[in-house]
Amino acid sequence: MTAKGRVLVVAGSDSSGGAGIQADLKTIAALGGYGMTAITALTAQNTLGIFGVHPVPAEFVALQMQVALDDIGADAIKIGMLGTAAIAEAVAGILELKADAGMPVVLDPVMAASQGGALLDLAGIAALKNRLFPLATLVTPNLPEAERLTGRRVADLEGMRLAGGEILAMGARNVLVKGGHLDGDTIVDLLMGADGTAIFEHPRVASHHTHGTGCTLASAIAAWLAQAAPLEVAITRASAYVQTAIRAAPGFGRGDGPLGPGTPPSPGSD
Repeated sequence: MTAKGRVLVVAGSDSSGGAGIQADLKTIAALGGYGMTAITALTAQNTLGIFGVHPVPAEFVALQMQVALDDIGADAIKIGMLGTAAIAEAVAGILELKADAGMPVVLDPVMAASQGGALLDLAGIAALKNRLFPLATLVTPNLPEAERLTGRRVADLEGMRLAGGEILAMGARNVLVKGGHLDGDTIVDLLMGADGTAIFEHPRVASHHTHGTGCTLASAIAAWLAQAAPLEVAITRASAYVQTAIRAAPGFGRGDGPLGPGTPPSPGSD
């Protein structure tokens, strides 16, 4: 019988190790999964910012995905930074041809770095919405991403609902609008989809060592989905893992530092 937990990650590399492919693989391994990669771009970055981006040719991104899926296969796919419209189109093409029906696809719509700097242009955003959203099981925008995707100001829970509805109308099956950019001691994330709406609340961890939280959350959700957890359970466990990882941050860097390894929550602690 094929083992569960194989996650193919399509994303960029973070030379500082805090986000991107590096954070994805650390997270998947910590949660008992097996991570594979299709790298979309090399970045020169640290906790202070991004200093250079070198996209991988779109056809080579597609080849990385194809050979991984043809041989090892996958139980879930996580998509992060794409970088260009051509890469977004190539990724969509491989998903349409190679992904098994019903395979969970978690799409983190990375458009800018947390320290600033665009990571996807307008043509790329259009390809993201038109080609990849309809293939996604779950899209996980933070509030700035939700605003850019919808052109709508998001300043409260009602704004999150309206933006989430628009993203669903773009074709995504489910959307998790993350409320970490709102003020308050409690962070509220909103899940919307065909099965209704769910709210996830968790205390804000007071720390500026939050580099890679979006990547980590999406990869943790994908890792749990790959191990057959229901969507709401996967989100609950992933959120708990991220909170623990923030608390375990090693304190590296002069800016927004990386998370710590974290301790995976028990499957019975939902």
